[in-house]
Amino acid sequence: MNTSGQQQASSTDNTTAPLPLTSDLTDNNNSERLKQHQTQRLTQHVNGLTSTTTTSSSTTSPNTSSSNGYEASSSNGNTSHIRNRLTSSSTQTVLTGSSYPSNNGNINSSRIFTNSQKEILRLIGQHLQSIGLNKTVDILIHESGCVLEHEQASNFRELVMSGKWTEALVALEKLKQYIEERDGIQQMKYLILEQKYFELIEDNRAMDALQCLRNEIQGLKIRIERTHELTTFLMFNSIKDMYKASNWSGKGFASRQNLMEKLQKYLPPDIMLPPKRLESLLSQAVDLQQERCTYHVKPGKLTLDDVSLLKDHACTKQTFPCVTIQTLTEHSDEVWFCKFSPDGTKLATGSKDGYLHIYDVDMQTYKMKLRKQFEGHSFGIGCIAWCPFSRYIIACGTDECNEIWIWDVEQEEQRSRMNHSSDDSLTCAAWLPCGQRFVCGGSRGQFYYCDIEGNVIDSWEGVRLQCLHVTNDGVILAADTQKRISSYKFDSLTDQQIIHEDHPIMSFTVSKDGRLALLNIATQGVHIWDLHDKQLVRKYQGVTQGHYVNHATFGGPNEEFIASGSEDSKVYLWHRRQERPIMVFSGHTRTVNCVSWHPTLPLLFASASDDATIRIWSTPEHQMKTGWYL
Repeated sequence: MNTSGQQQASSTDNTTAPLPLTSDLTDNNNSERLKQHQTQRLTQHVNGLTSTTTTSSSTTSPNTSSSNGYEASSSNGNTSHIRNRLTSSSTQTVLTGSSYPSNNGNINSSRIFTNSQKEILRLIGQHLQSIGLNKTVDILIHESGCVLEHEQASNFRELVMSGKWTEALVALEKLKQYIEERDGIQQMKYLILEQKYFELIEDNRAMDALQCLRNEIQGLKIRIERTHELTTFLMFNSIKDMYKASNWSGKGFASRQNLMEKLQKYLPPDIMLPPKRLESLLSQAVDLQQERCTYHVKPGKLTLDDVSLLKDHACTKQTFPCVTIQTLTEHSDEVWFCKFSPDGTKLATGSKDGYLHIYDVDMQTYKMKLRKQFEGHSFGIGCIAWCPFSRYIIACGTDECNEIWIWDVEQEEQRSRMNHSSDDSLTCAAWLPCGQRFVCGGSRGQFYYCDIEGNVIDSWEGVRLQCLHVTNDGVILAADTQKRISSYKFDSLTDQQIIHEDHPIMSFTVSKDGRLALLNIATQGVHIWDLHDKQLVRKYQGVTQGHYVNHATFGGPNEEFIASGSEDSKVYLWHRRQERPIMVFSGHTRTVNCVSWHPTLPLLFASASDDATIRIWSTPEHQMKTGWYL
């Protein structure tokens, strides 16, 4: 074979002859021929890439090569110029996709991203850089053709974080056109100079700090009171005292980062992204999922570390209080009322048998232990009111009862007993926030304002009360026999109607924030009202309600749940935003009169029934801890 002839033909023809699959070891020219073919193919591939880059230069940045799936770099291999473009953010440049060499060496057409895709790329780039994946960021920039930050904003941030205050102020002037607030540029200068001032003090450069204050900060002629306050920080002998007085964390990354976050508020997001924007959006999504989770009762706010971002957050029924963990059987007759103390350490129950029982609550196992029995209530106990400090408790009777008892739970003795008139009917009471005074009344027209000794301070004639409540800010609310709830002021003897129902209001309670009222309505069931807007929000379905008094309750970490007893011997539970019950609990054998949710343990509530028992409800996990099984 004429090897030299083949070489000459290949030098003028772009088609490369195929290499032999095997080599002839006896042919001394085969090795040389193989090397020549390899060199020829490599040369053609390089030439193809070079021509491709030249062809696509009109659609890519001069400093960015076409994407090949690896890190973008300049001709000398330096990638820092790309990384520096991501310190903050920008959308000033159209985002284009990478061009990938096809099998024949040609370049695909540029891809145009939608606005949402551009923003997602920016968020991803910002997050990647925040966790130190700078090379990955470079690849993202190179492959997408995306300029992820405004160059001037990036320079400004770098100068601020490095403490180059004079240069930072110059860079700020270049961003002036993007600042929308009228005095925004002045406010930003003030913040920068304030940081400079504090750092000079920390560096023991008192004279320089004074010059900064006089010549630069005062020259802005804004925030005069704050400027006067800054003067006092020069007088401290101890830097630690200055830190505490100024609420400043000291020179370094933390304080400068805090400064940067304040400065970013003046710049639009297309110039500089807010810090940790992707994490912020994800946190908002988690918050919404937590809010919409039907069975979520975990206290506190979920964080990104508490959930999986790969699926929506959803709790199961097994994490919800859905089983009886204990049954209290110390009463001998119908139990009409139960109520946890405000601090959650005790449970009080009142019965037709005339006894008031106080139970201690084990805050770990949720088990109840009888602490004290108070006797002498000849008409039974139909209502209980704990004082705000969980020490005193008021016990009221039925319509035939003309007196109330005030018990000292800590001393386990009667504090006082009120009997104002033999014609009275004192069936309800509520403490004022001070814990030393209360209001009480009944259906015969008595409405009293009293001290803790049972002395009547003031009275309101002609109001036939069904139920009382005092909000945390001291507003007295009362439901009367005219199907209304009104607010009352004893100092001016004025009242204002808030709610009017079409059927009698048997009882009501109010949310901790004083915004919502939960009503048990005769023959209707459970309604919830907005007290501020004076609007009926929702009617809950399922519960059987006649003309007996029944007491519903708010529950859960943020009072998202509502529970009520029913005349069909069941406990009904709703999510506040859903009219249909999410759970119905069986166990009692007669009418359930009252439900009380624990104020600090969202996985615990109690129900009282005409079957003479109180059931304690929690999760299967706590059922195992108490050793109680159905």
